[in-house]
Amino acid sequence: MSSHASDLLGPGDVVTWEARHLGVRQRLTSKIIQYDAPRCFEDEQIAGPFASFWHRHEFTGRDGTTVMSDLVRYRAPFGPIGWLVERIYLDRYLRGFLERRAAHLRALAEG
Repeated sequence: MSSHASDLLGPGDVVTWEARHLGVRQRLTSKIIQYDAPRCFEDEQIAGPFASFWHRHEFTGRDGTTVMSDLVRYRAPFGPIGWLVERIYLDRYLRGFLERRAAHLRALAEG
């Protein structure tokens, strides 16, 4: 990941995330492809476990608070088998993961 004086991600930055999901260590490298601070930014997987993964982070003000929204488009690997896994499991798993991450970020911001 390239660094900035503020240590915040910016346009063109590349970051690698590593986490354990379903007992397996996963690594996903994404690049910031769109950046419109402070409203939104988009990142796209350039290496990782998905056939494709795109994520838009939006920040809006509402009643004096900041509301964060995530929009994710992804495709699992392995063609028709991956498509089936998306429908049966991954959609729900990723939604829960993003909700837990948002709750954690909220706690950090309010703490």
